[in-house]
Amino acid sequence: MYLHIGQDHLVDPRTIIGIFDMDTATTQKATREFLKKGEREGAVVDLQPGMIPKSFLLVDFPDNILYLSPLSPATLKARSEQIL
Repeated sequence: MYLHIGQDHLVDPRTIIGIFDMDTATTQKATREFLKKGEREGAVVDLQPGMIPKSFLLVDFPDNILYLSPLSPATLKARSEQIL
């Protein structure tokens, strides 16, 4: 089964390394630098361009990818628990 993370994107929940809240995670300088590095390397996929994302997911397949999601971390967590 797959997890719907926003728009038309689905990911295998077994490949998710972490789901992070944009409001709390980006208060740390290291997290902001990590996201900037991902953008420079082309590893960031914005699922709703032009909107402020509520969460980001780090996924490990096929490569490390950062998905910026319009869905809250609580919604993503609840959806993943229904699958597993």
